[in-house]
Amino acid sequence: MPESPLSASPYEVLGVAASASDDELRRAFRKALRETHPDTGGDPGRFNAVQEAWDYVGTAQKRAAYDSGRGIHSRTHETFTTQAARPRQDTRPKARSHGHPGGWRREKFLGQLREWVGRGVEITDPYDPALVRSAPREIRRTLADALAEESTARTLSTLGIGFTVWHDVSTGEPESKIDHVVLGPTGLFAMLSEDFGGPVRIRRGELIGDVIAGERPMHELAVRAKVLSRQLRVRFTGLVIVLPDDALAESVTQLGSVRGAATLAVTQTSLAMLLRQGIPGSAPIGGNELFDVRTRVADGVRFV
Repeated sequence: MPESPLSASPYEVLGVAASASDDELRRAFRKALRETHPDTGGDPGRFNAVQEAWDYVGTAQKRAAYDSGRGIHSRTHETFTTQAARPRQDTRPKARSHGHPGGWRREKFLGQLREWVGRGVEITDPYDPALVRSAPREIRRTLADALAEESTARTLSTLGIGFTVWHDVSTGEPESKIDHVVLGPTGLFAMLSEDFGGPVRIRRGELIGDVIAGERPMHELAVRAKVLSRQLRVRFTGLVIVLPDDALAESVTQLGSVRGAATLAVTQTSLAMLLRQGIPGSAPIGGNELFDVRTRVADGVRFV
């Protein structure tokens, strides 16, 4: 299963309550296998999810480990906690980076968690997988977005010294921030890193899907980019929403354009390639123009 706070639990995949007996769990597994098996017209993706769910809770030992938070992938707890202190393995020059990616959402998550658990109640480990899994979706979504921002930041750092990145950029209210502003030879980009907890589709230049629940992420990004463009006196080459690899059918999808800036949805693993190669049809920038844009952004940018 994807290591995301929004990932469905094995019980949700199998369609039973977490309090179900072992017999009820076993019957639910067999029923789910029959309903999702590709040979009987079922969905292969759901069939694999059912098998993986059973691998987590199929025995008493595995179920006890999962329920205590130890049965998720061994890296899940590390993934939920900050990765900033991870030792650097690559000695090549990194992109210039400013700001604290995911920092504002981390603080918001901790505040939401304290409110939900109750004031005065001690939280030994706010990133304990069992605790995170039991929290309301709104709280898990905040953590999922923080993780998405941190993942994008790690990708952006690999672009090399020719790129400059600003994280958690203010356009007014913290909720209206732009997660990443990226400048390089291929242009100036405004980005949001999102994890909606499931697949999304494209319709009329916007992301849609059951997991989006009426949000308009590309519209929101365009509004924020307009504010920042006026504030810094710059023009964006592209407005990009970065999503988990399993959220999009195509790794790079162009949605249209807004005020001359191309709008795109891209998966995490395809982001670096897109930025290095540039958006088809867009003009590269360099020399004095690149220096001028970098100076304007650096002088005017504010962080949340």
